[in-house]
Amino acid sequence: MLLTTLFPSPDEFFEQTGWEAKPEGLCRGEVCVPSPGARRPDGTIDVSVVAERLSMPLLRDEHSDTWVLGPSALSGRALDTAVVPPLSLSNFDGSPFDFTSLLGRRIILAAWASW
Repeated sequence: MLLTTLFPSPDEFFEQTGWEAKPEGLCRGEVCVPSPGARRPDGTIDVSVVAERLSMPLLRDEHSDTWVLGPSALSGRALDTAVVPPLSLSNFDGSPFDFTSLLGRRIILAAWASW
């Protein structure tokens, strides 16, 4: 997410990141994270505090004077959901196997590459 300032208004921060500043903390959908210190006395959001609270990498590009806020690592991964798109692979005998036949079950997909 590109930010033009380290201290955006709550509306700008929501538009650029999808995280909403609420009294209970920073919220995105059903997820709310307590974030003391994220809201500054002037009402703006301190993105450096947000990055720390939400475990998001924060980088500044000096050339363009913009900030880049990476994906949240709260869950230990960068995925927002664990929903797999429609997928069909070849079986050992070469026939197609459609993963939608396993709908509702947990599966493990192991991948390997020689490089």
